[in-house]
Parts: sequence; structure tokens; C-alpha cells
Amino acid sequence: MFQKDLLKGKRILVTGGGTGLGREHGGPVKCHIVDIRDAAAVDAMVQAIWDDGGPLTGLVNNAAGNFISRTEDLSPRGFDAIANIVFHGTFYVTHAIGKRWIAGGHKGSVISIVVTWVWTGSPFVVPSAMSKAGVHVMTQSLAVEWGRYGIRLNAIAPGIFPTEGAGKRLAPGRDSGRDAAAVNPMGRAGKMQELQNLAAFLMADGAEFLTGQTIAVDGGACLVNGGSFNELFKWTDADWENAREAIKAQNEKDKAQRST
Repeated sequence: MFQKDLLKGKRILVTGGGTGLGREHGGPVKCHIVDIRDAAAVDAMVQAIWDDGGPLTGLVNNAAGNFISRTEDLSPRGFDAIANIVFHGTFYVTHAIGKRWIAGGHKGSVISIVVTWVWTGSPFVVPSAMSKAGVHVMTQSLAVEWGRYGIRLNAIAPGIFPTEGAGKRLAPGRDSGRDAAAVNPMGRAGKMQELQNLAAFLMADGAEFLTGQTIAVDGGACLVNGGSFNELFKWTDADWENAREAIKAQNEKDKAQRST
């Protein structure tokens, strides 16, 4: 779709770039391990990037967490587990990079991965919907405040793009791709290259007048379905207990993989 070497010379940080939607492919990649919930650790990481090769040219805020739960069953710790990554962490990374761009007189582009629930809300994922809505508003607000510096901020709201982590936490015991196909106007889930193509367009030179926008790439699903997970109103207490156990098992699996 795009010309060769479209992003040549770009230095782009992708948070949560090891798995899921943000997994990086192709080109030289340097990995940094950091807890984005820790503002000081984030700032130190960004400084290390600046010291090792100069300023970044772009940021993709992709790191996130989510799981389905009846809101009345949530603990404060469960809520914070999502909000601290998605809401606080996204701001910490954006702020650490943005202030360096401004101080150095550098232009930059930020893409944040959100959800269509920023417009509709959605049951059973309230911590994520609230946090992503904050990122959506951050995108609009900083696009205005930082536009004078040549810094652009946009967001992408993907529909269902099946990944193992999201599927196990948001559709335990189900096939998220098949479920998406059943309710999507296009009759299918998203293909990863479709998401990648939109991100490349927003990050590349040539779209410098596009800022402050959140773009849905979901086959039109949010226009007909509104919030997701409405089918879960039919679940029994036993269904929710099974879901909690499946999510817990996936969390333990991911934790074990990170420690190896």
C-alpha cells in the first residue's frame, strides 16, 4: 500500500511492543523493560533512549490491560490494575517524550491505541472504558496544546483483532474472531495488516495536518452494536466464576513467560 522506506529514519517507541497488537516486526528493534506505572522509571527510560541515539520521532501508546468483570465484583486493586497502566502509564510516557520534544525543538507524532467504547461506553469493562476515554481526551487536548510545536497526537480505536491475551481475558472459553464475525457488518474480524497500515499512515510524513483525531478501524461494528459484551447479561454466577478462573490462569501464564 505504501512506498518503500516510508518510515526510514524514524525512531518510534512502541509500548507493550512484545505481544498482542503492538508486537514489532521488521527493522532493527531495541527492547527496554520498564513498568510504565512508575513515572520516574519511565522518565529514566526515555532519557536513556535520548542518550542512545538522539530523540525519538514517534510514540505508539499500546501498552494496556483489560479483563471482563461485573463491576460490582471489582476490587479497588482490580480497577487500579487497569487504570494504572492505561490511564496513568499512557500519560507518563507521552509526557516524558513530549516535554523533551518541546525542549529540543523537535516535531513528533503520537498514536494511542484506544477502543470504540470511548464514544459508547461498554458494560463489564468499566476500568478500561474509563481509562481509554481519558486517553481519547488527552489526544484531543494535547493536539491543541502542542500543535504549535509540530507535535501531532491521534488515536486508533480497533475493533476485534484476535490476539491470545485479549481473547483469554475478554472472551474466555469463546472464539473472539468467530463472535466478531457474527455481529460485524463486514462479517469478519480485523486483519492485523489493516491496523498496521492505518498506524503507518498516521506516523508517516505527509499527514502533518491530521491531529486530534480518534479513528475507528472496526468494520463499522460500533455503528450498529454500540458497547461490546452485551451478550454477557445472560451469564450466570457460575459463568462468571469460570471466566475469573480462566483469566487468572492466563495471567499466571503470562507472568511465567515474562520471568523466563
